[in-house]
Amino acid sequence: MDWYESVFTLIDMRSFSNLWFWIALAVVWSTASHWVLGVPWDMVVRARREGGQFATDLEDLVRIYTNRLLYIARVSGLWILGFVCFFLTVLGGLGFFYAFEFGQAVFLLLFPLSLVGALSLNTARLIRGRQETGDALYRRLLKHRIFTQAIGMVSIFVTALWGMFQNLNLGPFGPG
Repeated sequence: MDWYESVFTLIDMRSFSNLWFWIALAVVWSTASHWVLGVPWDMVVRARREGGQFATDLEDLVRIYTNRLLYIARVSGLWILGFVCFFLTVLGGLGFFYAFEFGQAVFLLLFPLSLVGALSLNTARLIRGRQETGDALYRRLLKHRIFTQAIGMVSIFVTALWGMFQNLNLGPFGPG
């Protein structure tokens, strides 16, 4: 046995038993809940607490990101939706129908993020349609963040259950 086989025997390279996958999952959901419509959450808290220029900056930044998101959805939204649906269908089919573990892992990471993307688009439409500012804007961003965190918690829970099932089902050294 050479050193290459020793390393890959010691460090399991399957998705659900790989530490890097779980680190990536935690980083993705931490980042998704911190950046609300492209705005860092600490900026929302500071604007709500101190007001003044911080509130003006927040409202400007939310307006910029909302307009940008809605423009992208209007111009190429159907193409993006088609590609996302195609990609998720391929990942889901490869992962769950053909038992390709990497496909399962990426699907369980990206499918909930697509829900957050749809939620972001809906929140952007509500903010722009109602011209929300001040406390109404803070409440809308908080609600969006809570829904994003709820999706993330359910996603992490389901991914952890599926990953444990895969690890127990396949054993410590994989199939065969």
